[in-house]
Amino acid sequence: SGLVLVKNPHLDSMEEDILYHLDLGTKTHNLPAMFGDIKFVCVGGSPTRMRAFAQLLRRELGLAGAGEDVVDICAGSDRYAMYRAGPVLSVSHGMGIPSISIMLHELIKLLHHAKCRDVTIIRIGTSGGLGIEPGSVVITDTAVDSSFQPRFEQVVLGDVVVRSTELDKGLAEELLACSRDIADFPTLIGHTMCTYDFYEGQGRLDGALCSFSSEKKLEYLRRAYDAGVRNIEMESTAFAALCGLCGLKGESCRCHLR
Repeated sequence: SGLVLVKNPHLDSMEEDILYHLDLGTKTHNLPAMFGDIKFVCVGGSPTRMRAFAQLLRRELGLAGAGEDVVDICAGSDRYAMYRAGPVLSVSHGMGIPSISIMLHELIKLLHHAKCRDVTIIRIGTSGGLGIEPGSVVITDTAVDSSFQPRFEQVVLGDVVVRSTELDKGLAEELLACSRDIADFPTLIGHTMCTYDFYEGQGRLDGALCSFSSEKKLEYLRRAYDAGVRNIEMESTAFAALCGLCGLKGESCRCHLR
């Protein structure tokens, strides 16, 4: 049917669903009227960047009010920011798996309540590259964990639940084809490794703690590269797992800045 799905039978018995961290709700807002025609959602870490992205989209799409400031739909909350440009939502998710997970739960419920169909969601942002030219864009085919496995592990009621992190390969190829019209930066498809930490988790030597040598770091990064990893960040496994389970056509595109 193309509808955005929620996999929670308890929602049907709730008189009201409050999307706490988005400052939206089923009784306080007419979600189908506000969001029913949304076809694309772009999410990224920084509220400032997602605001600038929405402004760029308005100009590129030639929308009314393209030169004006965009309104933060979630202004009543200081957790996330959400902007609209025609059929596109631009939403911030903060840093790391916990932050993006909270946002995605509420965003997916929003799209479900709004009765959105055939929604494509794309994660955009920065990442650390591995064996690629600075400024490259990596289009993720599979998100992997720190052991290079395509899985997202979460503890639920004391049990470890493992979920798949496969992303839409057709969408990845579409995005790669689009990139051929833009010569400013190289674009490739590869695995994205998701970690729980920016410092030790990503093999950095400059954190407050460091329990390994530079030789061990290089050995680990070589193993990651040999496993197909081309960039490292902190959200992709949760993003892939949640979107895949709820029927969203998802992809992650990350720019290597170092």
